[in-house]
Amino acid sequence: MFVLSVLLLITAVVLLLVGRGRTGAGQWKLGAALSALAALLAGVFACVQVVDASEVGVPVTFGKIGTPLVSGVHLTSPFTDVTSFSTRPVDLDLNGKDRVEVRSSQGGVLYADVTVKWAVVPAKAVELFRLAGSGDAVEERLVLPDSREIIRNVFAKHTSEEGYASAREQIGSEIAALVKERLAPRGIDVTSVNLRNVRPSDKLQEQIDKKIQQEQATERATEAARTAKAEAERKRIEAEGIARANKIIERSLSDKVLYNQCLEAYKEAAKSNPVYAVPCGTDANGTPVIVDNGKK
Repeated sequence: MFVLSVLLLITAVVLLLVGRGRTGAGQWKLGAALSALAALLAGVFACVQVVDASEVGVPVTFGKIGTPLVSGVHLTSPFTDVTSFSTRPVDLDLNGKDRVEVRSSQGGVLYADVTVKWAVVPAKAVELFRLAGSGDAVEERLVLPDSREIIRNVFAKHTSEEGYASAREQIGSEIAALVKERLAPRGIDVTSVNLRNVRPSDKLQEQIDKKIQQEQATERATEAARTAKAEAERKRIEAEGIARANKIIERSLSDKVLYNQCLEAYKEAAKSNPVYAVPCGTDANGTPVIVDNGKK
């Protein structure tokens, strides 16, 4: 804009000089006056800088960086160039083709989907200008490469199983803390880091499936051995119980007891058979006993 102002001023001077001594000099003077007015307006606009409500400006005059400009209208030198940085929150989505390929401590390959929410700190816009040069370059030069590096470093300290299952929440918290710590001094406020999904590579998934199958086979074999051992123990206990019971019965069944039980049994049988002989006795042959149910 300042260059345009200078050109218009030069045009006004040229018109004024050329129009001297010529017929219709008034028209030349009018053209010179209009050019001068346009040059003045262009010069004023060159000294006015407008910063939007959601931006912060970094003024640079002859290579020297000035104080950041907040939202509003500012009068600056016509030689001042203002670089704007948006202060709105930005979502950096690392998914799809931009997902992060990481390796576990065991060398397994995993794919992580991560969202980093960040925003420029207005008070540190000068630091961002020195590091990135422009608002559009902040994400490409700072947020993206630093986030990827930290994500890979954190996953490299954990096993594959921890990465996609058992320690996923811990890994997400560790990544968030390190990203915030890395970017805060550079003028970037990271509000959240969301580890949304972790997927094993196809090769790693095959290894996981084989390991699960082996573990299941081992569990089945262990359970079968445990069942067989329990069944053998049950049978042993049952056999010991029967043997103890037989010993108790053997000790309690004396000859007199057997003789009395024999008499009682045949007395009961005599109710339907009035008279018959039974071989009850304590010797080997047994002494015959006549049971007469009729005479009782």
